[in-house]
Amino acid sequence: MKTQMTNYLEIVGADYATGYQIRLSFNNGTQRMMDFEPFLRKATNPDITKYRQLRNFKKFHLHYGDLMWGDFEMIFPIEALYQGKI
Repeated sequence: MKTQMTNYLEIVGADYATGYQIRLSFNNGTQRMMDFEPFLRKATNPDITKYRQLRNFKKFHLHYGDLMWGDFEMIFPIEALYQGKI
């Protein structure tokens, strides 16, 4: 697959896969499967632990190229998601 060069990185697609996994598509053609379960299991903040319930976890959305839950309750740096590190 050929990737195109861009001056910025953004998420252009996010599809629920299974469990706590989301398939992310970036504007340079890169795709990455991210597993958020380890992060959620370690979380202690109630604003984040509520996303351990799958019905809440599945309510993610893209906001100007960022993957987020709620009103900025849970959001990750795009570069970290691109590198597969959360």
